[in-house]
Amino acid sequence: MNAETPVCQLLQRQDEAYRGWLWVAPPRDAWLEQGDGSVLSGDHGVLHAWQACGRPAFGAFEIPPVLPPGAVLFWPKTHALGEWWLLTLCKVLPEGTPLQIVGENNGGIKRVLKVLAALGLGCRKRDSARRCSLFETRLGPVDIDPDAVWQRFEIEGLTVVSHPGVFGHGKLDAGTQLLLSQLPGTLPETGESILDMGCGDGILAAWLARRGAWVTAVDVNAFAVEATRRTLTANALEGQVVAGDVYSSLAGHRYDAVVSNPPFHQERAIDYGPAGRLIGEAPEHLVPGGQLVIVANAFLPYPDRLQAAFGNFEILADDRRFRVYRAFKR
Repeated sequence: MNAETPVCQLLQRQDEAYRGWLWVAPPRDAWLEQGDGSVLSGDHGVLHAWQACGRPAFGAFEIPPVLPPGAVLFWPKTHALGEWWLLTLCKVLPEGTPLQIVGENNGGIKRVLKVLAALGLGCRKRDSARRCSLFETRLGPVDIDPDAVWQRFEIEGLTVVSHPGVFGHGKLDAGTQLLLSQLPGTLPETGESILDMGCGDGILAAWLARRGAWVTAVDVNAFAVEATRRTLTANALEGQVVAGDVYSSLAGHRYDAVVSNPPFHQERAIDYGPAGRLIGEAPEHLVPGGQLVIVANAFLPYPDRLQAAFGNFEILADDRRFRVYRAFKR
């Protein structure tokens, strides 16, 4: 089987057998999923795909029970997240473990040289092709705790806990701010069952829980799931936090409202898939009279999707950059 993504195509042409290696934060690629070794990922979709193939799959905050002979780290677009992965691998894998780091050139992979040098780890370039580069090094002791990357900040009278790789890390996104400004007059004060889809750092979940809602928060990103749990705990609030790809982990439960600032990027590419499913499948997860309230960039083609799914919708706010939409299940 041939690799599908450029980074995996670069790896496939190496003379390394990669038997039993650990693949860290990889993209979806059937060459990997049906190959050898195990995966360590913060992406629920990737973990589910590997598990469906009967392959060993571990979440970002898990430690693989069997130490691998080597590891390949797929460098993410968020450099601080890449640094977290490096620090974590240095912490959990034995000193001297071979590590290869691969990424797209326009995603900042060449910055890895400076990052490794700052950590006192040697590095050499092994290969380049398909506008990607591959570096190799060996893991060593690093006197930096990976948990030091967690940040706490105050928003709307709430303490928010965030991690690199979480949407809006360390600040309140302008779209979410516009959405929050509309919720007081849109949702009842207490007692409703509300789904926060794509919960990020948990600011919406915490805001809703503080008002007395029964909140379920969902995100495909393990760092977002853990950040939301920590945000709720930091504010002494309760809520259910679930790892899942849109509605996949919700077992048919129906809600009084679904609230979201849905993503439309997958790494550097525009991807309407998750938002399209969020809108299109929302009526199946709402009680009669339940509402979907979302914020989105004004240029995104969501009105047609809302019309198709609900038959009607309204615009609650429009500041030219973002729009807040609401639709009711009839």
